[in-house]
Amino acid sequence: MARKYIRVTTEIPGPKSKAALFRKERYVAKPLAPLAPFCAARADGPVVEDLDGNRFLDFSGGWGVMNVGHNHPKVVAAVQEQAALTLHTDFTSVPYEPYVDLAKRLAELAPGPTPKKCAFFNSGAEAIENAVKISRVATGRKAVLVFDYAFHGRTLLTMTMTHRAIPYKAGFGPYAPDVYRLPYPYPYRSPIAMAAIERRMLSLVDPQEVACVVVEPVIGEGGFIVPPPEFLPFLRELCDRHGFLLVADEVQCGVGRTGRFFACEHAGIEPDLICVAKSIAGGLPLSAVVGKAEVMDAPIPGSLGSTYGGNPVACAAALAVLDVIQEEGLLARADHIGEVLMRELRALERTYPVIGDVRGLGAMVGIELVRDRKSREPAPEETKRVQGEALKRGVIFPTAGLYGNVVRFLVPLTIPDDALLEGIAVLGEAFAAAAK
Repeated sequence: MARKYIRVTTEIPGPKSKAALFRKERYVAKPLAPLAPFCAARADGPVVEDLDGNRFLDFSGGWGVMNVGHNHPKVVAAVQEQAALTLHTDFTSVPYEPYVDLAKRLAELAPGPTPKKCAFFNSGAEAIENAVKISRVATGRKAVLVFDYAFHGRTLLTMTMTHRAIPYKAGFGPYAPDVYRLPYPYPYRSPIAMAAIERRMLSLVDPQEVACVVVEPVIGEGGFIVPPPEFLPFLRELCDRHGFLLVADEVQCGVGRTGRFFACEHAGIEPDLICVAKSIAGGLPLSAVVGKAEVMDAPIPGSLGSTYGGNPVACAAALAVLDVIQEEGLLARADHIGEVLMRELRALERTYPVIGDVRGLGAMVGIELVRDRKSREPAPEETKRVQGEALKRGVIFPTAGLYGNVVRFLVPLTIPDDALLEGIAVLGEAFAAAAK
């Protein structure tokens, strides 16, 4: 088919990317393993251009960071304006207005009637760690409940909380204590009754020792798993009954990805704390813990902080991101993107038996590949082949899942329909090539 957005005119990688990647092998540590076999030179909207002038549709969004697209002009302008004023003071040294303005807007966006407050950090893992710290102070308890398929980060505590061992934990133990794992309801593979989750908890830990349960309202890295609608309300009731806090990890599923600003809004619940990062600042490092004011105020003054957390440039970018989401109607746009993806991917599912499940919420959509639809044996090698064939044809698709057998879609919510359909057409070509 004719390509409007994609342009591949050299072998991949081209000569300039190849030279840069040669230097990478010499000077960059091997554990940093890129998905794309080329080097970016510039990006715009859904497109990344490499050093050799090849143009790719980026359906990874920098691992879910580019909900408003690469280099959105309003975000770029906000960054430039703030950078000309001040780059850094550290809010706990000399405070500044963008931090306060962003806290106000996120607090007002958070679901539920309870007054909210915010604290800012650099990464999703930092937000999760600080949410656990706040929960422990607020409850006077220490234990943390997490779930199968979870990904919460790469620090000692968040690595412990993460489910998948390889590559995220390989050789990095021992792990943090007092973390207990519960089953996550996975409709395609392991549907589970809510009572069974509570029984598992009671078999692992005294609920009177639990500070919080940390949950992804939609599983991200673990496979884009959408739980049944009763799951989050059940957790809210479980927390209330036993006196521990509900922490929503919205690092990947938040900031409009599912068609609501916070994914937990679909369930009609009010978490005690919500963690956001990734897309909140349009590509700059920023994360937040947004929570009930009385919970957020529990730690003593000076006990939370981060040298660069909530830096003024990132806060200015985040304020622009919030403007773009509102002005361009990106929550409704996420629902539309999801409808297109589900329609087109289910058409592919009818053609290719390797597709075992198509699922999603809003624009957070994934397809799970299996070797046999009856046994549902995961197909990680086939998934990697499809990913590689798509890359050769100009589309970057990330994968996910405990077994690496889920193709996930993290397209910008600003993506035009013709670009979305061009990328899906390439995915169809990749399935056809991989099937041979």
